[in-house]
Amino acid sequence: MFTFTVARAEAGVRIDAFLSAHIPAVSRSRAAALVAEGRVTVGGAVKKPGYRLRQGDVVAGRVPDPEPLADHLPEPIALDILYEDADIVVVNKPAGLVVHPAPGHGSGTLVNALLHHCPDLGGIGGQLRPGIVHRLDKETSGALVAAKNAEAQERLAAQFKNRSVQKTYLALVWGDFNGAEGRIDLPLGRHPTLRKKMSTRSRRPRTAETCWRVKQRFGGATLLEVAIHTGRTHQIRVHLAAIGRPVAGDAVYGGKKKKGGEKPIPRLLAGARRQMLHAWRLSITHPATGQKMAFEAPLPKDFAGLLEKLRALNRNA
Repeated sequence: MFTFTVARAEAGVRIDAFLSAHIPAVSRSRAAALVAEGRVTVGGAVKKPGYRLRQGDVVAGRVPDPEPLADHLPEPIALDILYEDADIVVVNKPAGLVVHPAPGHGSGTLVNALLHHCPDLGGIGGQLRPGIVHRLDKETSGALVAAKNAEAQERLAAQFKNRSVQKTYLALVWGDFNGAEGRIDLPLGRHPTLRKKMSTRSRRPRTAETCWRVKQRFGGATLLEVAIHTGRTHQIRVHLAAIGRPVAGDAVYGGKKKKGGEKPIPRLLAGARRQMLHAWRLSITHPATGQKMAFEAPLPKDFAGLLEKLRALNRNA
């Protein structure tokens, strides 16, 4: 239970903002939900989340204990932890691991693993669950940050929304590049007929910007550093495919449709069992301390092994 009396300096403040300021564990969105659910009163009366308080108002209520997230059970799935504290956890997600439960993937996800790893996880949105603030495709490996409490989730989500988070990927692609770096600025949206795919020819596109820089050339294949300034679904994969340089191993956007023939490099790329895309570096502002933090996820064995084979071919050429 809580009871607060509104001070003179707080007059005119919205009730949801007032509550989030007085109860650190409650985000503003959560406070608004509590007010809307009638769990908070002002002078004994239920108000709307946008109600502006007056000096002397008595705000009372109770924050219910978090409820377990329905159908999402903790599972002892091993995690490669890059960093962890009371507010966040950064993992190196392996390829093949789905981030959160969805149709066809009701278990065995990163969310299930986090629920097991963090038994004291704070309540977010009134439910006991890890704060997923961004995602990686199932077959994309690399650095991913999750919030461990509501306040951290809200602040991290704001960073992703205002694009202050820096994300750098490594991508092994088909083909060569004339220049050392470039930018792809093509709007993205749902494919007009294939709803599970994204496309640069969508009927309702949204702006998307991808910057690339050549890291290593192999003659018929290129390792790129890729930075995205928007976070659209499948953005890197679609953008690179759109310029005729699909990610090796990407069966959806053309990375496995190239004819390998008998030449060593095309044959190696055609044999990639998943898309060679890795979330390499992630830079955020810590949601509690305000400190700038950067994380780097080592390449997985399949990606690193393929690069070593390509380098060996170059050395022996």
